[in-house]
Amino acid sequence: MARLLAMYKTPADKAAFDGYYFGTHVPLAKTVPGLRKYEVNAGPVMGMQGPSATYLVATLHFDTVADLTAALGTPQGKATADDLKNFADAGVDILFFDDKVV
Repeated sequence: MARLLAMYKTPADKAAFDGYYFGTHVPLAKTVPGLRKYEVNAGPVMGMQGPSATYLVATLHFDTVADLTAALGTPQGKATADDLKNFADAGVDILFFDDKVV
């Protein structure tokens, strides 16, 4: 399994972020080919020292990194990436990787 992590910084207007994110961005992202599962954190994101500057973490699951990168190149993947500018004004870090069970 491969995962894409999107770690969104705390927005100035959390209500506006949540409204757009869950009402527009998530439905758009769910159209990306090959997406197997979409998860977000429930409650605050915490660090070892307490509250984090990260507001929301989304984990998107794909079969492989090759499938994930191919999905990002589709019209749906490009539209989802382009949509970030419409609501993620505080910033977002995106990482992706293959899982390894240890």
